[in-house]
Formats: sequence, structure tokens, C-alpha cells
Amino acid sequence: MFEIGRAVELTGTVRQFQWTNPHCYIQLVVTGADGTEQEWSLEMGAPMHLQGRGWGPRTVKAGDRIRVTIFPLRNGRPGGELQAATTLGGRPLGKVS
Repeated sequence: MFEIGRAVELTGTVRQFQWTNPHCYIQLVVTGADGTEQEWSLEMGAPMHLQGRGWGPRTVKAGDRIRVTIFPLRNGRPGGELQAATTLGGRPLGKVS
């Protein structure tokens, strides 16, 4: 489902952080070089696994600007598996794996 090993970096604005079972998601709005916005759906692990890695239901919220590294979807759609997330200042937002 994901292109494991092909890391892509994105910077955008959180539209929604879904702290749900079986997986959590970040909906990230990314503005392209041409000025168009595209929403990316970034899949994470289960809440119980993420909590032990420093994540919580309020780690990110709508409106936060973040930088992420993902393994993108193989089908080319705007989505992927989250590998790392930081604030724009470089502060890590928990660990994913």
C-alpha cells in the first residue's frame, strides 16, 4: 500500500487530527509551488501504541503548521504512512516507530 523506503517530506497545515482506533490520522493541507492546496491523509498507528511514543489526542490540532516525512501511497494519491513529524521550528512531535 505504501512505497516503503521512498521518503517524502511535506510541510502544511493540520486540518484535522483523528485520534481513533484502529489507526490515527493527520489530515494535512499542503500548498504546492503553483499555489494550489491539496489535502493529504497521513496514517499512523493505533492510539495505544502512539501514546507510549509521546503522542496524545492534543499533540497537534487544526491550524498547526508542521513538517512531516512519509512513505507515500503506491497509487499516487495524496496520502501515506507517517514516519516523522516536527514543528516548523524542528521540535519532534512524538515518535511514530
